[in-house]
This record gives sequence, structure tokens and C-alpha cells, in this order.
Amino acid sequence: MKKLGLITIVLIGIILISGCYEGRTGKGGEILKRYLPEDSLKSLVENPVDSIWIVDVRPIAAYNNGHIPSAISFPSSEIMDRLDEIPKEQYLILYCETGGRAQLVMNKLIEVEYSRVMNWGSYKRWRWEYEVSE
Repeated sequence: MKKLGLITIVLIGIILISGCYEGRTGKGGEILKRYLPEDSLKSLVENPVDSIWIVDVRPIAAYNNGHIPSAISFPSSEIMDRLDEIPKEQYLILYCETGGRAQLVMNKLIEVEYSRVMNWGSYKRWRWEYEVSE
């Protein structure tokens, strides 16, 4: 039985690290899937659209050390307390270290009636230079 429990934990860890949540969306977020390929997100970064926010849900220290250019920081530990800063009609592309945390945040947002969301997955998918904050 202990072996089965250990195998289960390892499999869950692999799933979280593998980015299996990439591209999952809320009901109103399907349109965001066009930005799932890295080159498409780069195009959005270079040509921002006011109705779409790229949201980094990692801790602020991780965000400050390097994030996707134009991304805004809403750490997962704070986002539910800062909903007044996020209009429900805003489209949100979420990312984190592996995609697991972004998925948890997306699920919470959907529970409070945000639907225009997509989990982009891991910030490591970004192949270009990161922006650093001080």
C-alpha cells in the first residue's frame, strides 16, 4: 500500500510539472487559445490588446527576478483579495512556474464568475528575454 501511495504522489508531481494544464480555459476564454503558441504570445506582447492581460501568478520575488514582458503581477496568494482590480470582462492569460498554480487560480476565478481566462502554463515556455523589475 505504501508503494501505491508513493507512485500516486510521483504521478501527481509529474502531471503538475509537465504543464498538462496549458490551454485550459474558462467558458469565455476559448478565444485566448490563439495565444497558446509561444510565437503568438510574443506577438501579443509586441502588439498589446487592451482587453487582454498577461498575468503572472508567481510570488512577487519571482516576478521581479524575471517575467514575460508586459505581464502584470497578481500573486496567487493575493489575487482573490484584489479582485476589485480585475474587471470581469477582462481577458486573462495566466502563467506560473509549471502551470499548476495558474490552474488553481483559474479555478478560483471561475468560481467567482470570471470566465475569460486561460492557463498559458509555465513561464519557461517563453523563449525570449524576460523583463526584470526592481
